[in-house]
Amino acid sequence: MHLAAYLGGIDVTRVSAHDQIVVMRARQRMASYYNAQVYESMASVADAMTNSEDDDPQLGGEAAAAEIRVALRLTRRAADAELGFALELRQRLPRVWAALAKGEIDVRRAKTIADGTLHLPVSVARDAVDRIIEHASGLTTGQLRARLDRLGMEADPEHAQHRYEQAVGDRRVVAEASTSGTANLLGLDLPPHRVTTVSRRINRLARSLNTSGESRSMDQIRADIFLDLLMGKAHKAEPSSRGVVDLHVDLDTLAGLTEHPGELAGYGPVVADIARQVTTEQEHAEWRYTITDPATGRPLYNGTTRRRPTANQRRTVETRDQTCIFPGCRMPATDCDLDHRIRWVDGGATGIDNLAPLCRHDHRIKHQAGWEHQPLPNGDHQWYSKLGHTYTTSGQPP
Repeated sequence: MHLAAYLGGIDVTRVSAHDQIVVMRARQRMASYYNAQVYESMASVADAMTNSEDDDPQLGGEAAAAEIRVALRLTRRAADAELGFALELRQRLPRVWAALAKGEIDVRRAKTIADGTLHLPVSVARDAVDRIIEHASGLTTGQLRARLDRLGMEADPEHAQHRYEQAVGDRRVVAEASTSGTANLLGLDLPPHRVTTVSRRINRLARSLNTSGESRSMDQIRADIFLDLLMGKAHKAEPSSRGVVDLHVDLDTLAGLTEHPGELAGYGPVVADIARQVTTEQEHAEWRYTITDPATGRPLYNGTTRRRPTANQRRTVETRDQTCIFPGCRMPATDCDLDHRIRWVDGGATGIDNLAPLCRHDHRIKHQAGWEHQPLPNGDHQWYSKLGHTYTTSGQPP
């Protein structure tokens, strides 16, 4: 192919840093194209072997996997997985294969879509793909998975509730050794709202301990707190928490009239029953409400049901922007810094039009690595990188 030859002839060390990003993205599109062709070849091998193995589809599939396994030097498990993915794309999700072949998405996103729709009937899975595929290239795999989860919950709330109950019924703790001589302690299939609460508590404690004289990293502090709490070791009093119910759900669902999923900040969509359970457990917390435009879903007005004083500016910004606004970040706004888009020292005002949530990491990146951003009229944020590239993050309505 002429484009492949052209890209292959570029010496990236001889072009500008700005153009190195352009070349990298073009090469990624070519890689996606070739990956799609490989998966098409795998599916064709399966067709040939199935038709030649005395009409025994199971034997034909195993024979095809064996051919692929030896030809590409794969393990048996890897060959089975790759062939299964190839058949999934061709038979069940042809539009995902087409997007991969055009270079619109990469293999990571294609596999995220396939895994995220595996439990859905074919018609529902294809409908979910139709609704998300045009936006997939602009989403991280985490964002993509969260949107697919929500679409699945909306399509069949009863099935989503059943899957949740079945999974949480298998919750467990697993201890395993690592190759470095350390150990991993994993809690699996836990209720998401309880995991979110525990995670935020650990983060609050870690921030309170991260003083100037602390030699441990934040990850090390969090890990030590995790073990201390499980072993019953007491920590000093936790810093005060504003007790925000960081859940977005419509009133019809809270009233039991509909089964729309809620959105738990920092985690993603949760089934309607969990959304209702979270609200009943938070009767003493601060409650926020938002009135939105029915046509666009954009916030028109917001407030709080508690009479105690709150930081109105922070509440307004956190209502408008639910997460860190840096491209791809999903840190809840309530755990972020409020960044002055135009710095205070440069004359920037402390007002909602000049404030936006940025997690501590991305806040530092913005100021120290030369990034800039500005809000757009539709609620999105336009970002400009140090190398001169432009990215847009989508403002998600509550």
